[in-house]
Amino acid sequence: MLEYAAWRLLRLLFTIWAIVSIVFVATRLTGDAINFLMPEGLDAASRAQLASYLGLDRPIPEQYLLYWRSLLEGNPGLSLFQRRSVLEIFSERWLQSAALLLSTMTVTVLVGVPFGILAAIWRQRLSGKVVLFTAFLAYTIPNFVLAILLLVTFSGTLHLLPSTGSSTLAHYVMPTLALAAYFIASLVRYTRNAMLDVLSQDYMRTARAKGLSERSVILRHGLRNALIPVITVLGLQVTTLVSGAVVIETVFAWNGIGDLLVNATLFRDYPVLEFGVIVVASGVIAVNVLIDLAYVAIDPRVKLSGERAS
Repeated sequence: MLEYAAWRLLRLLFTIWAIVSIVFVATRLTGDAINFLMPEGLDAASRAQLASYLGLDRPIPEQYLLYWRSLLEGNPGLSLFQRRSVLEIFSERWLQSAALLLSTMTVTVLVGVPFGILAAIWRQRLSGKVVLFTAFLAYTIPNFVLAILLLVTFSGTLHLLPSTGSSTLAHYVMPTLALAAYFIASLVRYTRNAMLDVLSQDYMRTARAKGLSERSVILRHGLRNALIPVITVLGLQVTTLVSGAVVIETVFAWNGIGDLLVNATLFRDYPVLEFGVIVVASGVIAVNVLIDLAYVAIDPRVKLSGERAS
């Protein structure tokens, strides 16, 4: 177990290093931040003075080393536009994004898994086909299109829900639905396929022959064995979920990290964009590590890499 944890930690650190390095170079290839900081027609002397003040006049390798040094010291720098600490800016935003992602994942699991099980059990019924058709329909609708439809319907026409902000539970309804619809549809399909494979196994027939209730057979014997592919899908959805959250936060003016990263990209705010990518990448990697550990908790037959069976 310790060997596995150490190996995963090493891979995590290498991945973060690679991501930070790529983003650092990519941000500087997209354009000069001075062009966005100052108006057109700025004289060369003023440009040089501002670049020197921000440290953008130094060679790229020197900027790279200085950036890593500041990161290791726990100081990701100042925003080029707000001239405030990047940590302070993110401390004002991360909770809103985390709450939106948590609500989306909760709704995805609570809706996707049960309806996936029902679609498998009702596979010969009309109700099962309706569940599957609805899942395919939701899978094809882009989240930003669904977000606009929800805005027009429930905010613009019916005036039932607020269109922007994140201060009350009502503000969570439309962003969560818009973001979760695609993932619910995907989870329903994968859960259904996993359950169909499990339902045909011999141990399911044996459980029924022992006189166990159908509910006990499905939940205790069927679902537990079907959870491995389902959890794998959830892990793969994390990256897509984060990227989708950026769009949804922009549509609903959600005061989160996604909206912050969009603005940082548009205005070439290097420190904010770089640290934002580090935060997002670290979160995605951490979730995938937790999912790997969940495999063992769910199915003891699954062994961690490097762990020898006794």
